[in-house]
Amino acid sequence: MSLKDDLQKIIKGEVLNDDQTLTTYSKDASIFEIKPQAVVYPKDCEDIKKLVAFVNQDPHNLSITPRSAGTDMTGAAIGEGIILDVSKYLNKLIEITENSTVVQPGVFYRDFEAETLKKGLLLPTYPASREICTIGGMVASNAGGELELAYGPINKYLKKTKVVLTDGNEYTFEALSQAELNKKIAQKDFEGKIYSEVYNLIKYNRKIIEESRPKVSKNSTGFDLWDVWSKETFDLTKLIIGSQGTLGIITELEFKLVSPKKNQVLLVIFLPDLPELDKVIQKVLEFKPEAFECFDDQTLKLAIDHAWDLTKSFKHSNRLAAYLQFLPEKFQKTLPALTLLASFTSDSLQEAQEKAQMTKQALASFNLKAEIKNTPVAQEKYWIIRHKSFGLLMKYAKNSKASSFIDDIIVKPEYLPEFLPKLNALITPYKDRMVYTLAGHIGDGNFHIIPLMNLADPEVRKIIPELMEKVFRLVFEYKGSMSAEHNDGLIRGPYLPEMYGEKMYQLFKEIKQIFDPKNILNPHKKVDATFQYSLDRIAKS
Repeated sequence: MSLKDDLQKIIKGEVLNDDQTLTTYSKDASIFEIKPQAVVYPKDCEDIKKLVAFVNQDPHNLSITPRSAGTDMTGAAIGEGIILDVSKYLNKLIEITENSTVVQPGVFYRDFEAETLKKGLLLPTYPASREICTIGGMVASNAGGELELAYGPINKYLKKTKVVLTDGNEYTFEALSQAELNKKIAQKDFEGKIYSEVYNLIKYNRKIIEESRPKVSKNSTGFDLWDVWSKETFDLTKLIIGSQGTLGIITELEFKLVSPKKNQVLLVIFLPDLPELDKVIQKVLEFKPEAFECFDDQTLKLAIDHAWDLTKSFKHSNRLAAYLQFLPEKFQKTLPALTLLASFTSDSLQEAQEKAQMTKQALASFNLKAEIKNTPVAQEKYWIIRHKSFGLLMKYAKNSKASSFIDDIIVKPEYLPEFLPKLNALITPYKDRMVYTLAGHIGDGNFHIIPLMNLADPEVRKIIPELMEKVFRLVFEYKGSMSAEHNDGLIRGPYLPEMYGEKMYQLFKEIKQIFDPKNILNPHKKVDATFQYSLDRIAKS
């Protein structure tokens, strides 16, 4: 009997293994390609539990890779065994209350946000891929975005999660008091074993863990051992966030929500060069913008060259009016090295305007051009350039693929005047073999660089490990992280020992062993990733 037949006997949902399906699921948004053996669409949690039990008993070393929208940029949504796609059936928004929500992992964020906004509520940690990603994927990758500067990471908002673990049972993780933790540890079962071993690992290695904490405002590499035990509460949801399906399979999530501010005013700052960038950033941050974003001159040039195409995305202006907004830049001799977008919000429009005006006045000593945009019509061009330029780059680059490998680096903003020129010097020698732009969350020092490359050329593929090594060493020199929001997966997992040191890396490995002793959940990702396995699976087209 075939694997498909064996699985369909126990699964109420669908099981597919036709060539078209397997080819589709052999890719995500990364540079990798791995063909699975089957794709399972579970109808409910019981299907997932039965699948885990089946894989546990299978003699052929099968594995399970959880997946929803497939927008992961690290290769974490593809695998050689069984792809478990939760987006088809586990996609219900179960409940929205006065300040919280319960949701299944396969719900698309765009649909989720549409419903929460009807109640005047928001989950503020959405990524740039908000239109195409799911809630489960956001948690699994520890995703973040422009509002994280003001609202913090997703682990502040996840209250509770239900997870199927490798023993085939579903458990609920949430913050526990010391008394509740003691009861869990006393249990003589798999759950009790996990609580006991994680507690002891953190207790006896606290010094190593704290010394290894990345010196940046956000980080999605490794497992979040830093925030599990606050001495007041013990919360295993912190480990599930950012675990990329390597520790358990998410079946339900409960978040607290916030009420978004009603008014936004945008301060646009044009930097001709970088020497005083850190001082400009510090000065702007004193006024607490809700978001502080940036894009470089290459991004702006791309937008100007393809302005008519961009006008399709405008909602507050017709296409002709939108196009005319690009004319000043078209006739500008020199474009700014960086354009900074500081967003100030308040329930009072006057207060938001005052914040922007005070910030502009505080920047007067820098002799910078800065403009306040009070209305959605005036702001829209800048947000569209920030959000849509990479899509343009992909559209107009021939025979090239978006290649995510240095796509999510972060260092403290104070280091940027030194760091960015050094980063540019590392990348410049490769410009004849790739095209790239730089944009990101300047308030955090987090940048997204996603080159377009012809991966069919073996010489071009060689650039990936070579440039990664150089860029990551520079990031580590400035005590940064190789990923603020996009996580490890296949692409960055092999660099975890270099980033954290061998002792901390071994603690990460122990966490994986505690939760998944047979390594059936998403192998070859994060702490199980190796250079050779990953490099051998880079797609050639």
